[in-house]
Amino acid sequence: MIIPMGPFQLFILAIWVAILVIPFWKLLPRYGISKYFAPLAAMPAIALVLLWIIAFKEDVEGPRS
Repeated sequence: MIIPMGPFQLFILAIWVAILVIPFWKLLPRYGISKYFAPLAAMPAIALVLLWIIAFKEDVEGPRS
């Protein structure tokens, strides 16, 4: 059974999604991945896959010192 969400729960959900999506939106282009994949990071399994891709891929701009 689906429990309906009130305005407070939707607000908390929106904040949580923003906390996840904004860092991915900034990071993904540095690794040659379109920033439009960032909203998919709201799903935990996809966020984990994106983190693995970022961890093992070189920066497009080169390594930072």
